[in-house]
Amino acid sequence: MKIFNSLTMTKQEFTPIEPGKVSMYVCGPTVYNLIHIGNARPMIVFDTFRRYLEHKGYEVNYVSNFTDVDDKIIKAAIEEGVTAEEIANRYIAECRKDMEAMNIMPATTHPQATLEIDGMIEMIGKLIDEGHAYEKNGTVYFSTRSFKDYGELSHKNLDDLRSGFRDLKVSGEDEKEDPLDFVLWKPKKEGEPSWPSPWSDGRPGWHIECSVMAKRYLGDTIDIHAGGEDLIFPHHENEIAQSTCANGVPFAHYWMHNAFLNIDNKKMSKSLGNFFTVRDISKEYDLQVLRLFMLSAHYRSPLNFSAPLMESAKASLERICNAAMRLHDLCLGGADGEMTEEERKTALEAKAFILRFDERMDDDNNTADAVSVVFDLVRYANSFVPDTATKALAKAVLDVLTELTDVLGLIVVREKEDLDAEIEALIEERQAARKAKDFAAADRIRDELKARGIELLDTREGVKWKRV
Repeated sequence: MKIFNSLTMTKQEFTPIEPGKVSMYVCGPTVYNLIHIGNARPMIVFDTFRRYLEHKGYEVNYVSNFTDVDDKIIKAAIEEGVTAEEIANRYIAECRKDMEAMNIMPATTHPQATLEIDGMIEMIGKLIDEGHAYEKNGTVYFSTRSFKDYGELSHKNLDDLRSGFRDLKVSGEDEKEDPLDFVLWKPKKEGEPSWPSPWSDGRPGWHIECSVMAKRYLGDTIDIHAGGEDLIFPHHENEIAQSTCANGVPFAHYWMHNAFLNIDNKKMSKSLGNFFTVRDISKEYDLQVLRLFMLSAHYRSPLNFSAPLMESAKASLERICNAAMRLHDLCLGGADGEMTEEERKTALEAKAFILRFDERMDDDNNTADAVSVVFDLVRYANSFVPDTATKALAKAVLDVLTELTDVLGLIVVREKEDLDAEIEALIEERQAARKAKDFAAADRIRDELKARGIELLDTREGVKWKRV
């Protein structure tokens, strides 16, 4: 299996520190509001990669944090007249709901920054003792000049970076020994949450939080550190500097970064009116559609979000689910007995799709090509598993399909009662549209039901339906 390592800018064979085990840290959200679809991309991408590692037999220690102390959280708390803790806890709970709806597996550990303050104070103290950090009027800065490899992840030249920072005026810059030095600890301001430390009552800088949480739950050196490409500089660059200097060993062997998500070919922003939360999307689509949409492009490629592309993802998911439900129905109502010789050949050929899928995923988590393999399997199942097939053949092919879709985190076999209730609701919605003479909406719902293999029958007792 090969991973594109942002540190070396090459695809490298993946070799874990400990055979059979993988330690993986993924930067999580800052919890001051509902998560947006930009947050969703790394969640889905790296959850899928974690699932694939487990599919390959690895034991994965997967850590993804919640940043629950931050300027944005404090601002939201002040605006609402509540504590920062209340804001953070509220949106951690909301984030967990959205993650569950996107079928994101819970991390092995979801640490919260505010519960790790003691470790941060300890690491900062060590950095000061070893000459990598200094204190000025209660603020502690990391000295970037003390780390000779600073800039290695972002592939930036230090002198060029310093030149770019010369005209930047920020609070406390005149106290810095170097414009690139960054804050490890800062004194509290009136009304802010704070913790006692040897330097001041205050709170940690953002970068030190992840270094400490990764160290505590994964160790001094970890296999994989991942996140969005917007975190490469300065966040991940700073993590490397402070972790390496504090621990005396390399911080992470492999760095994985997903590319940006755009909206209708524009950067997502509230000012442009194209800012969407995951909760917004859930009002229009099952979030399994959002998940398939995210996985239909390579994680290192920029991804453009648009209504037509989401509609395409919705139709694609329905194709997979329809095939899976047909196989599921055959498992219950197909012919009894052992597979025929021809069916055994069909089952064996279906199993070969697992190898094809793994080959795609082994090439730097290429979910786009892996999704294509799933569609090939759907076409194969529709062509070579007839309605007269044995239960045994249907189960063999369905097992392959669900094994691959489970890796992608797609739920393709749903309880029949849930599906029936959903179909009944759509039929009621169509009847209401017809009554209101909204024939366009009625036709749209009819077409959607038809695409899902549902035939509507007008009877004296009302509209009935059947699967075809």
